[in-house]
Amino acid sequence: MPAAALADRPQRQALPPELAGEEALPDVLLPYQAELLAATAVSPLTVCEKSRRIGMTWGVGADAVLTAGAARSAGGMDVLYIGYNLDMAREFIDVCAMWARAFVPAAGDVQEFLFTEQGEDGADRFIQAFRIAFASGFEIVALTSKPRSLRGRQGYVIFDEAAFHDELGEMLKAALPLLMWGGKVLVISTHDGQDNPFNELVQEVRSGKRAGEVVRVTFDDAIAQGLYERIALVKGLDPTSEARQKWIATVRNAMGDAAGEELDCIPRAGSGTYLSGAAIEACMQSDFTIARLTCPDGFELRPMAERTAYVAAFLERDVAPALERLDPARLTALGEDFGRSVDLSVIAVGQEMADLSVAVPLLVEMANTPIEQQKQVVRFIAERLARFLGAHFDATGNGLALAEWAQEEFGHDRIEPVKITQAWYLEHGPLLKGHIEDQTIGLPRDSEIKSDLRAVRLINGVPSIPNARDGGRHGDAAVALMMLLAALKGEFEAYDYRPVKRGAQAGRPIRITAGFSARDGVW
Repeated sequence: MPAAALADRPQRQALPPELAGEEALPDVLLPYQAELLAATAVSPLTVCEKSRRIGMTWGVGADAVLTAGAARSAGGMDVLYIGYNLDMAREFIDVCAMWARAFVPAAGDVQEFLFTEQGEDGADRFIQAFRIAFASGFEIVALTSKPRSLRGRQGYVIFDEAAFHDELGEMLKAALPLLMWGGKVLVISTHDGQDNPFNELVQEVRSGKRAGEVVRVTFDDAIAQGLYERIALVKGLDPTSEARQKWIATVRNAMGDAAGEELDCIPRAGSGTYLSGAAIEACMQSDFTIARLTCPDGFELRPMAERTAYVAAFLERDVAPALERLDPARLTALGEDFGRSVDLSVIAVGQEMADLSVAVPLLVEMANTPIEQQKQVVRFIAERLARFLGAHFDATGNGLALAEWAQEEFGHDRIEPVKITQAWYLEHGPLLKGHIEDQTIGLPRDSEIKSDLRAVRLINGVPSIPNARDGGRHGDAAVALMMLLAALKGEFEAYDYRPVKRGAQAGRPIRITAGFSARDGVW
């Protein structure tokens, strides 16, 4: 970036005194590194989108030491660094140790220990971590993994290469409440796709939807502000202009097609989350129904007659009208994802249309619903489908009981229990993705359904749903829709018959369209 352009940038609050002396950090940090530290000094939430390998984490190490080494009255606090592997944590703590020797000689040595966190089941789990303690009473902790709760912590949280964390959204939800008590959060990363949660965070802050500040540093920005000269000084390279241009060309050539994302902070379309938010919304229709049944705590202890009546009222009120609007001429199938107390059970009701598109005019969600009442819901729906082709049921874990019951009730040839595996996701995830991207599926317009679909991530080449839960949801609707498409697009039998001869119609064959009745297996 030209020097004139830098001068035109809006000026932020001055750097902390530790960074402002003529012989202090401005001579050590490059301008863009100092700019990031200036942003974290004034903004509780700072987001930094950056080029690869420009030394930004090295500069953040200085920020961490200055923060943890200061007294509380001077803004000191604990610093919690979260990378996504052991090497990142070790590298960061080593950088901090270097800065500590320069700034805070009273800092302790690096210690390796186990960070304790409470898991989802209430039991403690242990994460390998590194620590530097300061005479101020504060410390820097660098983790090798990602805590969800940040239980008992307060201070400055740094997420490094955030776009590459599997559960960034969940971690941010755990960290941002720290701002209430004067904490800070820095989210720093190279991009990994337009639909990645990191890029969404950048856009939210930029648009003003979320309070904070964005610092953007491309490879060209870093070069204009002295990156090559610093590398030449450290590595003993030729500092001439010709050598610099040759080095820049070599770096860009090595990056190839990835240069836009890796160097220029331009997120690539099609990576990050598996399904585009815009494509999902384009498939949603306001006249389709999402029916939600939430049973109160202790519901399973109430008399069966009371439970049955409670669910029957829900079905007649919220489900029956949507079933009555189904096209009786279209083949209909069900897809089910099972949940009992933690996850939701979701039933997707879908029909294949004349143009081979799929309409999903009804989704039924059940929270905290006993299995007997889930059977009641399944029976109510299936018995009212004029052309019930079949269903795929989640048979993972406790879901097997409901799937086997459905087989006995509606036929083993129509109900298929499914064990959800990576191979299953690999087969059925692309089918859902294709329908959404081609806009050949209609879905109820609902933010929670969109959230479930956005939860699908491409992990090691396989569309999967990470273990993180969003408000009790775990991508449940996405799984139900994959089940539905598997049932609707699967093989099924067709039947012909010749009726009894009657007058002029005698002997004329009549073809019955493929399908089944809800009760007897033929129609």
